[in-house]
Amino acid sequence: MGAPPPVIASAFGSRLVDVDGREYIDYLCAYGPVLLGHGDPAIREAVAAAAESGTILGVTHPEEIRLAERIRAHLPSMERMRFVSTGTEACMSASRVARSFTRREKIVRFSGDYHGHSDEMIFSAGASSNSAPAIDAGVTKATASNVIILPYNDAGAVERCFAECGAEIAALFVEPVCANMGLVLPAPSYLESLRELTSKAGVVLVFDEIITGFRLALGGAQSIYGVRPDLTCIGKTLGGGLPIAAFGGREDIMARLAPDGPVFQGGTFSGNPLCVAAAHSFLDRLENDRGLHARLDALGRRLADGARRAIADAGLDYPVVQLGSIIDFMFREGAPHANFDQARAADRDAYARYYWKMLDAGIYLAPSPMEVMFLTAAHTERDVDETIAAISRSLT
Repeated sequence: MGAPPPVIASAFGSRLVDVDGREYIDYLCAYGPVLLGHGDPAIREAVAAAAESGTILGVTHPEEIRLAERIRAHLPSMERMRFVSTGTEACMSASRVARSFTRREKIVRFSGDYHGHSDEMIFSAGASSNSAPAIDAGVTKATASNVIILPYNDAGAVERCFAECGAEIAALFVEPVCANMGLVLPAPSYLESLRELTSKAGVVLVFDEIITGFRLALGGAQSIYGVRPDLTCIGKTLGGGLPIAAFGGREDIMARLAPDGPVFQGGTFSGNPLCVAAAHSFLDRLENDRGLHARLDALGRRLADGARRAIADAGLDYPVVQLGSIIDFMFREGAPHANFDQARAADRDAYARYYWKMLDAGIYLAPSPMEVMFLTAAHTERDVDETIAAISRSLT
């Protein structure tokens, strides 16, 4: 954006406060983890209570098992799972176990999707990565040679790839709804085609639901689109603001993990009592408030509709995309972008100017045109209306 963003001192509800005492309506939301709002009281209480019995144990504890059972009830595809601390670890571990299960070395993923910052995931990715498959970015030729990058929303490209080298491919990673190159929805029948193609080729289908899991629905995007992957990675919202993630899926694939199988996976802080307690509190809220996602969707539509009016009033033709609590528009005209090449055609300089104007208006956005706007349960209609007014002034 041309300069560092403000340094944030505190957060509460839908607001951030910087070190100078300036308050902002927050749409960064920590890049997605904050769904209930900053500093949710119930989560704070749950974490404090858990700390009374120890903050880290290094071994399995009953609440960790109970959390896995609760997650499986909402995401039945996760027949077995392991907890980790971050989405990067979840995707990296899913890749490793898929390679062991298939005894194949290559993985397929899509340009603009972001699966964390491990070596095999960081290049040709969305978000703020900007990394190339080159040693200048710390990526070796050997690593890059085992990763096949295809365009998102192009099932034909996957079919041709599998026809050429399907017997070498262990896994296909995909964000079922992309939120790291702006917001990109899957084309009709796209996810179903990926499921069919991977099944025929014996390739492990991995859904990266780090962002979409629990944010779009209790059952994630896979419950919305009705496609069951072989492995799923979840994180971000699960911890209610604390670092916890998980990967899991078919029992036969997960059986490759030690101690039953040859694949090691571990993490000092994985499944620690504090993060597990936060996750339980988070799921309590979602299970007891079944109207939450509908309210978030209504608020998201209110923001999207207001942004469309502001864009039109400014004489512009930028498409606005919204799904649940995720909203996005990029500085490019025409139909909503469907892949990374189209996303990169947006005017980055225009976004930077817009970013600073919105910041001046008290609206905190992601400092990258590839990111999206997130809503939380703490956002109000008044927050949204103030934001729409700021969008109108900033675009003008």
